[in-house]
This record gives sequence, C-alpha cells and structure tokens, in this order.
Amino acid sequence: MNMRQGPADCFSKGAPAGYDVAMLKDRVALISGAATGIGEAVARLFASQGAHTYIFDRDLAGCQRVAESIVSAGGSAAAFGGDVRRREDIAPWVASAIAGFGRIDVLINNAGIYPRQAFLEMSEAQWDEMHQINLKSMFHTLQMVLPHMVARRSGKVVNISSVTFHLGMALLSHYVATKGGVIGLTRSIAREMGEHNIHVNCITPGAIKTESEAKVLTEEQAQGMMASQCLQRRILPVDIARVCLFLSSELSDGMTGQTLNVDGGWVMH
Repeated sequence: MNMRQGPADCFSKGAPAGYDVAMLKDRVALISGAATGIGEAVARLFASQGAHTYIFDRDLAGCQRVAESIVSAGGSAAAFGGDVRRREDIAPWVASAIAGFGRIDVLINNAGIYPRQAFLEMSEAQWDEMHQINLKSMFHTLQMVLPHMVARRSGKVVNISSVTFHLGMALLSHYVATKGGVIGLTRSIAREMGEHNIHVNCITPGAIKTESEAKVLTEEQAQGMMASQCLQRRILPVDIARVCLFLSSELSDGMTGQTLNVDGGWVMH
C-alpha cells in the first residue's frame, strides 16, 4: 500500500460551539479505522462530547471528509492516513497529538478487515494479512501510546474485537483467530497497566450495518443474523460508539480487562 500522512489543517482546538459538551470535554482521543463505520461514529460522538479527535485510516480522503465535517459542525478533529501495519505511518498520528496537547487520554483500536475465505483454500499471505492488520496493529499502537499514559498515570484504551469469537463462524477462521487475540491482549495489558491507573477494555460488536458489511453480506444474510438477536433491529455503528464513550469516560472507572458484547442479544455469556 502506498499511504501517506494526512494534513492536520482541519484541526480546531477551540471549544466545540454548537455541540453538547459533556463527558469527554478537552480529552485527547486517537481513533483508528475512522473513515467509515464504527470508527467514524466514534469520532463524531466523541467530538460531540468535547473531545479533540485524532482520526486515522488507510482511506485518507475518507478520513479527511470525516474530520472536515466534524470541524464544520464546531468540533475538533485532525485526519491522518496510513497503514496500521507500519509504525512509520502511525508515528506522526501519535506525535501530532502529543505536540498539540502534550497527552493522549483515549485510544480506540478499531482498524480491521474481515474478508471471507474457506480455511482449506486460505493462503499463508491471507492469514498473515489478517493478523497484521487486526492484531499486530494493536501491538504497534499500544507500544507507542501507552508510555505517554504511563507517564501521566491516566488513560483509557478500548480495543474492538468481534462477537464471532464467541460464536465461531465458517469462512472466518483467520478473522476469528485475530479477534480472540484482541480479547487476550486486552486482558493481559489490563493486568500490566492497572498499577498505572490505565483502563484497558474490549467490545465485541455483533452484525453492524456498515458500508463495509454490504461488500461481504447480502441483505438476506444480514436479516438472517438479525433473526438470532433478541432485539429485532439492525445494530448500528452509533450503538458501538456509545459503549466506547462509556468505556472512555469516568463512568467506567471501576472497570478494566472486560469485554462488553454489543450485538442486540445475539450471544449471551
């Protein structure tokens, strides 16, 4: 991939006029995979709650559109483009937040892919790509962000896994393996970071109605998944964003190492 860092000129440090500033006022939040779907919803909700959002995606143009939309509405956002597998792409994103505010309060690890592939037809390259993007990328971001949180003895990390880990699903063995890894990583990092007052939690979204979902599922397949839920409606990106907000605010100060399932009651555990 030929990715490059995006400009930060669509960044506003002022109080978000026109927004209902509340739970994340003046917090500095990094959100990956924010050009569409869950990441975009998180960025918009966090900005609406007063956060300074630094958003990252391999789709730089899409990421810029989200940031510009947030800023035009009075919020605070800066867009960066790059490949989450490459530390040299992630570094300017992290460094910009530190340069701008001297701290990072929240990290949302959301970037990921989920192409279908039968296990016996899967190539090693397909297996490796899934692990590098969905899991190893979190190794990179956590190692780059956590030292700043440790220095301040404060921070909230939310890792996005998937309900498929609880279910096991055909044609997604490589994906499910990475999402199980995300849960394991969350628990271990929570153990290590607790003494530094850093909270590390995880969300397992269910079948979320997003632009990317439409590329791999038919509407009939999506409706079939919904039929397994207790709540008979599609779960939307904002549903996940609201739980990210909870886990990134003082409301979850007594929680770490936990996995919250947001799937409309598909799986109960």
